[in-house]
Amino acid sequence: MPESAPPSILRFEHVTVRYEGTDVLADLSFEAFEGESRVILGAAGSGKTVLLKTALGLIKPNAGKVIAFDRDLTRLKERELFEIRSKVGMLFQESALFDSLTIEENVAYPLINQKSIQCPENEVQGRVDQALEFVELAGTQEKFPSELSGGMRRRAAIARAFVTGPPLILYDSPTAGLDPITSHTIIALLIKERDLRHTTTLMVTHRYQDGNLIANFRYNSEQGRLEPARNGTGRSARTIFMVLRDGRLIFEGDQDRLEAATDPYITKFVKQRV
Repeated sequence: MPESAPPSILRFEHVTVRYEGTDVLADLSFEAFEGESRVILGAAGSGKTVLLKTALGLIKPNAGKVIAFDRDLTRLKERELFEIRSKVGMLFQESALFDSLTIEENVAYPLINQKSIQCPENEVQGRVDQALEFVELAGTQEKFPSELSGGMRRRAAIARAFVTGPPLILYDSPTAGLDPITSHTIIALLIKERDLRHTTTLMVTHRYQDGNLIANFRYNSEQGRLEPARNGTGRSARTIFMVLRDGRLIFEGDQDRLEAATDPYITKFVKQRV
């Protein structure tokens, strides 16, 4: 018997978002499935961040539908969106941690304030500690964001994004402004999260190297490190690349098709694998 298709997690149906008469997203359609990774590339102002905010229900489209977990976000009231958002983790640009809260309080924030998660009070501390250990920040609970390096702040924000165990996580430029070594560490954490929890991932990035890692490496839980997913063997999820230009989806496909593309706009984002 053929394998059944994985469940649909997020679907855009002809979505248009318009600001002051300009289409920031224009007739955008795609579908992301359980366990799938999507790497979203495009120039500044191409609509990448707006796509993520629309997926989270923070922006309502002028036309089209956004279906998340089989519910049409465009028809839900703000109160009803809380339940959907409890199933979605979000890493905003520049981490967006609360400066006045400790790292522990930052990571605990969604557990305490998203009522639909219903995390018992006596479990909050354990889940926060576990999330910080996962991103290799054990012992930083009492520190404030200003006391951490940029890479550590990003890792703390990742812990906050997945501390609730969401089936869908949105990452907005997770390696922006970081050095190559720290960037590699951040993407390794995203792969670890994806493979251990079978999370659906949407990642906006300007770095093709990030997408290459997502597509070609898996997390070996026995060895505690990344390893190549050779010829698809052991690969826990497929990776789809998307390229936006002026709010339009001009490419959607796997890495081989992306690297074979000849459109000058697409090729400027692509580096050949080595």
